[in-house]
Amino acid sequence: MRTVLHALQPASAGTQRQLRSLHFGAAQNGRKAYVQASLHADEVPPMLVAQHLRVALAEIEQAGLIDGEIVLVPMANPIGLSQELQGAPCGRFDLRTGINFNRNYQHLTATLIPQLEPLLGSDAVQNTLHIRRAALALLAAQAALTETDQLKLRLQTLATDADLVLDLHCDTQAVMHVYTGTPLAEAARPLGALLGAQALLVSEESGDDPFDETVSRIWWELAAHFGPDRPVPLACFAATVELRGELQVDERLAHQDATALLQFLRLRGHIAEGPALNLPALTLPSAGMCEATPLEGVEPIVAPHNGVLIFFKAPGDEVAEGEKVAEVLDPLSDLRTPLIASRGGRMFARVSRRYATAGMRVCKVAGAQAFRSGKLLSL
Repeated sequence: MRTVLHALQPASAGTQRQLRSLHFGAAQNGRKAYVQASLHADEVPPMLVAQHLRVALAEIEQAGLIDGEIVLVPMANPIGLSQELQGAPCGRFDLRTGINFNRNYQHLTATLIPQLEPLLGSDAVQNTLHIRRAALALLAAQAALTETDQLKLRLQTLATDADLVLDLHCDTQAVMHVYTGTPLAEAARPLGALLGAQALLVSEESGDDPFDETVSRIWWELAAHFGPDRPVPLACFAATVELRGELQVDERLAHQDATALLQFLRLRGHIAEGPALNLPALTLPSAGMCEATPLEGVEPIVAPHNGVLIFFKAPGDEVAEGEKVAEVLDPLSDLRTPLIASRGGRMFARVSRRYATAGMRVCKVAGAQAFRSGKLLSL
């Protein structure tokens, strides 16, 4: 294992933070997988899963069974981890700007196209190399003026030339679920099956350039632009894995989830077979394999006024069209307002707070039919 410490630009006088990346295997044959944990720094379960991955990957590396390089960033946001307000962690948004740490990454497609016009030909493998080199050069030329900009640029640079990218998060109260691009839906089904995901949410463009989408979306956009005569493969599988809820920091679950992620790396060829491989036999569950549903089909259910929030449905429950999932009780007026799902589906996440404010999204139901457009992710 090779450890790299990336010094970030000081946010203020007398301070400096570091990002740590762990590199397993060798960057020799061009194969690369990238995994990062807790880009939202107050989402703790991914950091524990990353520790289980670190130990296992060191053993797999020692056995000589890593094909190419696997990069693990076990704590992706030292800035967010330092943000605490009167005892409450504030790791989702940069307190200096209010911007989500998982938004506003560099979307490179439009800039890449004119650079690639004279380079791409009929060889998909060579085209992939040209695209990766050009994308890395664009990122290297970017000026990062703030500490957060530099963090985002470093993370994107580490992932841009990877064949596989997994961004580990969690929700507040949730079942396991996965986000990925629509063109990657079929490739994501084994990941969902291994993890036991209860929702697999797909979109070609969710809005605001989140991390995983930024590194994968260029491939299908460039493919559409250059067409079959200059083939561009889907050379990067990227997904956001939501490891249930924020309080599920549990050694048993972390080991289970790390094993599932290692099995996916194995399935994708980043971990080779061998007698020294200390993983169970690789089998995909035959039942309960999660089908992809559009992110445009997720209904965020919103509180219409302030009040005590009373849930009648829990994460993982099926919800019928027109069914009550919660109520909001205003203690000032005694008004009780039912919150009704306008479409059927599965509730996969809800807030942990039990006092709602007007306009607050209190839970999310994944339905099969797309009906939303625009910015599809929560803030």
